[in-house]
Amino acid sequence: MQLSDRARQLIPKARIVSFATWNNDYPAEVVAIFQKADDEGRYLTDEDIERIKTLSPSLSSSVENARLLREKAPNIVSEARKKLLEQFPNIAQPGGDLYPPERSEACWRDFWHFLRCITYGIAGKKTQFTSQEGFNNMQMLYEELRVPLGAMVVGLENIKFFGLKEFQEQEQEELKPYFNHLIANMKQFQTV
Repeated sequence: MQLSDRARQLIPKARIVSFATWNNDYPAEVVAIFQKADDEGRYLTDEDIERIKTLSPSLSSSVENARLLREKAPNIVSEARKKLLEQFPNIAQPGGDLYPPERSEACWRDFWHFLRCITYGIAGKKTQFTSQEGFNNMQMLYEELRVPLGAMVVGLENIKFFGLKEFQEQEQEELKPYFNHLIANMKQFQTV
């Protein structure tokens, strides 16, 4: 898929997670673990999780929730994709907003990354885990790439649904705000 110069410039700026305020609550080494994972575009590793638990024992249960979502991410993203294709049956077909296949693959990759970002918020017990500047750049990038925003929001709702299914009812209530925060920010793209 050929990207415009503007899209190539926006991609590195469209980082939606921010750890700027986390130093107020956690040791710098803990924040650095999260930052390194985000810089590398990956979920927290088992080693990261164990280190965080040692440095900030108050995060023990939350990083375990993040670990479960990481382990289930392929299935969660797959189920969210399957559901989206049922809800928008022609979206990945010729003439659809996610055609050719490279466009739909980029969308599914975004699902994986959105869930990754949510796991950082969950692990750090920070429902406000995003950067407004990153979202502004993502919005410009999505406009440039003509990403179907309505479908992306539905996809995030699907990620929330399948992600929360991995937890007991009480945990689901505790985890909903992390998913809702990202969904609310994405919905703002549609109102501009």
